[in-house]
Amino acid sequence: MRFLMTSVGMANSDETLQIEMGKFVEELTRAGLLIATGGMELGGSVIKSVGGEITVTDGPFAEAKEMAGGFALIEVGSREEALELSRRFFAIIGDGEGRIQQIYG
Repeated sequence: MRFLMTSVGMANSDETLQIEMGKFVEELTRAGLLIATGGMELGGSVIKSVGGEITVTDGPFAEAKEMAGGFALIEVGSREEALELSRRFFAIIGDGEGRIQQIYG
């Protein structure tokens, strides 16, 4: 099962955090669980379709602090495993918020 994990509101990245996150990413990579990881811009664009008309609104937006700042695409055996990896991630980075969504196909 593949899951997309996104994070919001990550603390400032100090050297200790970078080292611990590096160890975590290396562990997941060696275990074959991590497919991809990276950071994302906080603004981006919103694309909306209403009645066949497409509108594009470029960010940053007033609530950019609520937008995803990073992601990890993982492959695990269950949602519970994905949640456990997310718990471990937040134990490293501290306060913040995230989302886990299963990827189909």
